[in-house]
Amino acid sequence: MDATDQKRLLREMLFARRFEERCAEAYQERQIGGFLHLYPGQEACAIGVLEKARPGHDYVITGYRDHIHAIKSGMDPKAAMAELYGKETGCSRGRGGSMHLFDPDSRFMGGYALVGGPFPLAAGFAKAIQMKGGDEISICFLGDGANNQGTFHETMNMASLWQLPVLFVCENNLYGIGTAIERATVETSQYLRVAPYRIAASQCDGQDIDVVMSEAEKAVTHVREKRQPYFLELMTYRLRGHSMSDSGAYRSREEVEQWARRDPISIYRTRLEAANILSEEDFQKMDLDIQNEIENEIVRFALESPEPRVEDLERYVYADGGPKPWLK
Repeated sequence: MDATDQKRLLREMLFARRFEERCAEAYQERQIGGFLHLYPGQEACAIGVLEKARPGHDYVITGYRDHIHAIKSGMDPKAAMAELYGKETGCSRGRGGSMHLFDPDSRFMGGYALVGGPFPLAAGFAKAIQMKGGDEISICFLGDGANNQGTFHETMNMASLWQLPVLFVCENNLYGIGTAIERATVETSQYLRVAPYRIAASQCDGQDIDVVMSEAEKAVTHVREKRQPYFLELMTYRLRGHSMSDSGAYRSREEVEQWARRDPISIYRTRLEAANILSEEDFQKMDLDIQNEIENEIVRFALESPEPRVEDLERYVYADGGPKPWLK
């Protein structure tokens, strides 16, 4: 990568961090309702993997910690923020909220609230690609907490049996809500769990975006060229609670501080500064520009967008508009 691309990647991670932090503020201001699961600490995962894929061409699906995956896939951040605010201009017309971002134009096929729900859907996209003879791949981001679901094992079996072009990316942040992985899963290295299904797999540091991109390139190439599944495990850590209602009391301060020292933004910023690609002044200007963009363009757009109309309650759902005797 040249210096321009390296600075772009740093900006994308920093934008992701500031976007999520602003979402947390909006939630506390009661501008955002419902559930809100934020991504700080894991930015190198989604951004690094999708940098080596073809966003807008490949199909991407994930769980409910989905804002950054959607934006990196090509979703307009204004549409994402408007959706969080429940506005008509949101990507799901304000009906889905944080856990249900969706943008078929960029082939971001959704964030899903059901734990383990995206696995078979990702296999379904891959099967459709296979039947149509396309060169796309299906990319499924998943967390370690979902991997004890039956859908995980059923999907791995089908993906291998049918040789589907699907990449499974496990963002292992060591906790399923408040339960440490070792308390819930016998084999804590998730990439080893697909061995019985004869799926190629690897594990790497998810905090260093250069490492993520290197491993992601191998994984994407394997799926795209061999038209076979691959399982990539990224060891990462969320610096905030599972959701806005989570105090994180189940984690020690020492553990959080230890992982905070491996913040993916700090790692990459330090590397670029050491290579004389970025100065302190460059970074501060980048940060200020990002915060101004989020506040003056993205949040402002969400605030000024219209609320969904009551008359449109039945739009975008399976309803025929006919008589409803049960409403009498």
